[in-house]
Amino acid sequence: AVAAKLVLFKNEFRYAGTIEATKVDLPARVSSVISALNAKEGDKVQAGQSLLSLSCEDYTLSAKLADDNHKRAEQLFKDGSISQQDYDAVKNKKDDADLKVSWCNVKSPLTGTILTKYHESGEMVTPGTKLFTLADIKDIYAYIYVPQPKVATLRLQEKVSGILPELKGRTFEGTITWIADEAEFTPKNVQTEAERTRLVYAVKVAFKNDDETLKPGMTIEVTLPTERK
Repeated sequence: AVAAKLVLFKNEFRYAGTIEATKVDLPARVSSVISALNAKEGDKVQAGQSLLSLSCEDYTLSAKLADDNHKRAEQLFKDGSISQQDYDAVKNKKDDADLKVSWCNVKSPLTGTILTKYHESGEMVTPGTKLFTLADIKDIYAYIYVPQPKVATLRLQEKVSGILPELKGRTFEGTITWIADEAEFTPKNVQTEAERTRLVYAVKVAFKNDDETLKPGMTIEVTLPTERK
């Protein structure tokens, strides 16, 4: 659940939300034993970087047999000894075998940080088994909950400020990227019963995080414009 609350500081409201990041769960796509781990929790990785290798002896053998069959079929097709349909069937088997072998080298789908590693070398995994959770730490955002009178003054792509009290009030540039179309009751995890009975609108604020100071789970306090010109 997204934590959010309304905080009053020196006559200035700050809407607090929990920092989140775009996360990706990376699963296994074939059944095999993990033969090598090339990354660990906390590592920064690049899109396309190899994170894990599976042994895949059976898939490798099948791919070799499919390749040999394809070479023979290719020659027979050139000689006119087999039909286009028969040749295509052999080629499709080769392409399928090659694809499964490529899945044995598990690569990062994004440039980011490994948050969680779920298995160790020597463990058996099956299709759908979660291997890693990654996050794009530069794609950081938080949801805040704003009452109707205030949300009516907000605009998409409007600039706001995020504040981290733990870093002596350091500010981060934020941009409003989404405003809910419908109101909802304030989430139950706010501090007071009075706040929980209010109707509010969820607002998504994205933050610049080039130096990766902001991390998922941190609480950030957002100040919104007090008036519109």
